[in-house]
Amino acid sequence: MKILVSDKLSEEGLEILKDAPGFQVDAKDGLKPEELKEIIKNYDALIVRSATKVNKDLISAAEKLKVIGRAGVGLDNVDLAAATDRGIVVMNTPAGNTISTCEHTMSLLLSLARSIPQAHNSVKKGEWKRAKFMGVELYQKTLGIIGLGRIGTEVAKRALSFGMKVLTYDPYLSKEAAREIGVEASDLDGILKNADFITVHVPLTDDTRHMISDKEFAVMKKTARILNCARGGIIDEAALIRAMKEGRIAGAALDVFEQEPPDPNSEIFKLDNIITTCHLGASTEEAQVNVAIEVAECVRDYLLGKGIRNAANYPRIDSELYKILQPYILMGEKLGNFSSQIIEGGITGVDIQYSGDITKYDAASITMAIVKGLLTPILKEAINFVNAIPLAKSRGIQVRETKVSVDEEFVNLISIKVSSDKETREFAATLSPKREPRIVKIDGFYVEASPSGYLLTMKNWDKPGIIGNIGTLLARHKINIAGITLGRKEAGDVAVSILNIDNPVSPQVLEQIRKLENILYVKLIKL
Repeated sequence: MKILVSDKLSEEGLEILKDAPGFQVDAKDGLKPEELKEIIKNYDALIVRSATKVNKDLISAAEKLKVIGRAGVGLDNVDLAAATDRGIVVMNTPAGNTISTCEHTMSLLLSLARSIPQAHNSVKKGEWKRAKFMGVELYQKTLGIIGLGRIGTEVAKRALSFGMKVLTYDPYLSKEAAREIGVEASDLDGILKNADFITVHVPLTDDTRHMISDKEFAVMKKTARILNCARGGIIDEAALIRAMKEGRIAGAALDVFEQEPPDPNSEIFKLDNIITTCHLGASTEEAQVNVAIEVAECVRDYLLGKGIRNAANYPRIDSELYKILQPYILMGEKLGNFSSQIIEGGITGVDIQYSGDITKYDAASITMAIVKGLLTPILKEAINFVNAIPLAKSRGIQVRETKVSVDEEFVNLISIKVSSDKETREFAATLSPKREPRIVKIDGFYVEASPSGYLLTMKNWDKPGIIGNIGTLLARHKINIAGITLGRKEAGDVAVSILNIDNPVSPQVLEQIRKLENILYVKLIKL
């Protein structure tokens, strides 16, 4: 089997592949896109870092490709959907750069506290202005960590050793799990109001983009300092510039930017109290060796039939059984993702019940898919089929599974009860006669919705004209309705409606829908 390594990979990783029997390993970094497209058809495996763009066009040309390995966490440069459609396993290395990114965060934290880069530049100029660089101690200060995954947890451990008080905001972390680490769970507002230093460690999603903007800066202490070693775009850079110029916070440190490389003329580089580095979180010799070894071992083992690890799009199951379970795995992931986007608050548990013919099989892979779907809206590419259950447990999310041999209404049914610190919701899905997933129950209301694309979910009073009013409003904004399902228990009482639509709905249009007569609740879901 032939393996192409199209980005620079540490020699330790290459040796693992070269030592395996029956492999031909070609390391060809720096290929132009058209060159890569021409030769990819000859390879069984492709290993990349961040430079190679594995887009749909390239995947379409990969006639023999079985697996794509990404030496790193992010999958921004890999078209996951296109790979999945072609049956290509995509693997990443979510743990390889944990320590390096954590240590870089601590380096910037200390640099912010003591103005180290600014003092360095001053001394290099021949100056000796000690009073200008009066710093602050970390001891007994409060560090707010937004996102307590692998990296956030390592940062917390080191901050505690400095004698800091650590507050954390993570919707998927229970108070009990936080206490075990030695930190205090908080909401976002609590961190913004009380933290002396704030560091973000969440993936970039629709929900986290610009999660720190003007409103959030207005709540912070004027002595607060903020850091981002996660993803550019989590902090609104324009709002950060305004906050710094107006003296609303004391300093910032950025390793990542909304546009990389950033505009050299940006106001960010003109402000003395902002420290910047060039996306160096994973740039240590050890991290590059770690991710190279990890991705090489994962790709090697998969090609030799020894199982799947760190797969972003496939569970670890036998290939023949996978053919049977694949529709249920897809349905489970969609159901979990749908539920996660609807429920309010931090998820604390999920009870899964399988009924019907599906109970004859081991449902572990479906449970993994459901939990992966639940966690995906927050954790994005850091979550995969393999790590879904451990990550849920590490955040104090209880996952319980039961089987019922017969269901009175459906040949096969997957029902989940999702609990959060604010509410409990129930959802159920089944397969259509064409083996396509359908959501069939929401909180006891019968519906039949295709969990794909954009969905408007609503609760409303069961009154005439509801759908007509919404249809008219959406048409005014050139949004087409692809499908509608309605569910009610009694005429004139509360009803549930789901609309499949062809385009996303803006926050402004959602607000207009909320103001329509008899609408109780509306939310846009993206699957």
